[in-house]
Amino acid sequence: MGEIREGEVSVALPERFDAGLHFIGRLRTPWATRPECPKNGLQSDAVCTVEVDPPYRPALSHVRGASHLILLYWMDRAERGLVIQRPRHADGPRGTFSLRSPARPNPIALSVVELIEAGPETLAVRGLDCLDGTPLLDIKPYYASTDARPDATVDRSGLGDRS
Repeated sequence: MGEIREGEVSVALPERFDAGLHFIGRLRTPWATRPECPKNGLQSDAVCTVEVDPPYRPALSHVRGASHLILLYWMDRAERGLVIQRPRHADGPRGTFSLRSPARPNPIALSVVELIEAGPETLAVRGLDCLDGTPLLDIKPYYASTDARPDATVDRSGLGDRS
């Protein structure tokens, strides 16, 4: 799919899938290409639209009670075979599972977004970092009491790698 950088490793994916998914809608954002897209949702104040397909619209009932939502989406234009990547911001190659890169065997992304407005067919949200038209997998309420982990850390140098 994409260009493999020096130091990266790609593997062949299995011929068959282990699970089936149903896309429940699309995410509408101002970004058409990956270089335009923010690296994470906190880097943009853009208000984006969550379009929910007709069969799933009843599931939006009472969603306006949450100030923030977790959106799970499928990064359909991402490279899927990389197991070792060389991020531009890092000093060397890293394992895919130590990164938040869209390139991964199952390109599932998660964003915690602020709910701006809830309609019967769409949601207006702030905090997305994906390309326009990205398929939506699920919507969940964000509970600060159970979802936040203030003591979580990541050793960016890789020195704390426990593999």
